Amino acid sequence: MTLPAAVSSATGASIPLGRKGLLSGRSAFDWLFAVLVVAGAAYALHRYRASMDGYELAILAASAPVVVALGWYWGALRPLALACGAATLTAIALYAQRTDGFGADLAQADQVFLLKYALSSQSAILWMCVLFVMSTVMYWIGLFVRADDNTAQRLGSRLAWAGVGMALVGTLVRWYESHQIGPDIGHIPVSNLYEVFVMFCWLTALFYLYYEQHYRTRALGAFVMLVVSAAVGFLAWYAAVRGAHEIQPLVPALQSWWMKLHVPANFVGYGTFSLAAMVAFAYLLQHQAGETRWWKLAPLGIIGMVLCLQPVVFRQKALEGLSSYWAVYFGVAALVVGAILAARRRISERLPAPQVLDDLMYRAIAVGFAFFTIATILGAFWAAEAWGGYWSWDPKETWALIVWLNYAAWLHMRLMKGLRGAVSAWWALAGLLVTSFAFLGVNMFLTGLHSYGNL
Repeated sequence: MTLPAAVSSATGASIPLGRKGLLSGRSAFDWLFAVLVVAGAAYALHRYRASMDGYELAILAASAPVVVALGWYWGALRPLALACGAATLTAIALYAQRTDGFGADLAQADQVFLLKYALSSQSAILWMCVLFVMSTVMYWIGLFVRADDNTAQRLGSRLAWAGVGMALVGTLVRWYESHQIGPDIGHIPVSNLYEVFVMFCWLTALFYLYYEQHYRTRALGAFVMLVVSAAVGFLAWYAAVRGAHEIQPLVPALQSWWMKLHVPANFVGYGTFSLAAMVAFAYLLQHQAGETRWWKLAPLGIIGMVLCLQPVVFRQKALEGLSSYWAVYFGVAALVVGAILAARRRISERLPAPQVLDDLMYRAIAVGFAFFTIATILGAFWAAEAWGGYWSWDPKETWALIVWLNYAAWLHMRLMKGLRGAVSAWWALAGLLVTSFAFLGVNMFLTGLHSYGNL
């Protein structure tokens, strides 16, 4: 009997059957990509081996096959990886044209055109901010044009890809820059609030872009990129007012190789939980598209306003003395929420079917939960090394456990009890409040071993 090449899932997505082996059927570009990745890893090993310890060498050795496998699994990652690698190497070459007493002269960032306006870490991250905001605008424009004209949404998607690329270039160049400042200063840029906000932005956008391709719809970009743009707004203020973009030496507790694993795994969780919450917001908007009673719409508006208000609260710890920037930030965010609720009927017509939204919520939370679990376990090992105990009920640890239990309960109710629909969407949306407090609020309002950041 001949098996069909694919079957359709409940969401309408095509699921291939009888896939070929990992190495069979690979194109010339697949093998060229693999060769370039391995060659890049070999060059890094040759060039920077003396600066690496055993753990870093192991991470480098493992990263090459992982990147190749990801590129083969999701073809869109191949041009992204090659473009980011080429741009990063160009920046390094430009920096290396002149040296100072320790390494490359970082003053080149203000003197060389490409570095000053594109490839220095700060310039690349500023481009990331601009591109993500532009992407959000184009996605929203795309929701209100004719259904057969998706040019705006297609442009929004491409701008999001460009934003991810500039974020990765900025991160990699910043890593290089940190090693050129002085001995024992270089570190992977995931050590402070500024650096992890950059990582949150590109991780969330990249996961969305994967699901956009998987479900063949760009309509959700308008919602998901809102949370990315909100993070960009915070990041822009944090860099401009606090000078957070300046590279600083690590505090002793962060001088551990565990940080290289724990923090990225954590932010895969934060990013996918945020993605699921914005999809839940879209689901509830569609669910209540025909609702005219204000008290039925009020809960959705209230949660939207609370999410808008969080950065203001985290900044001020109270609403007294509210700065003009944050007043404008909150005002714009409130107008956006109000406009979305007012236009809910037209927006809901352009959204995917409820089953697709529900399935995407589940997939995002499942991925995030898996990585958050790994991050929590790694954090326990790190705590044992740094403080002598795996768990100390520090506020950050306690709230991380609350986040974990929240999504564990959500998954349990879905898989064991068949939880679907509006209840699961409300739960996922409320989960973003819990996650946001664990991410930012704990460091602002509670003191503990993890209180490295402040506003």
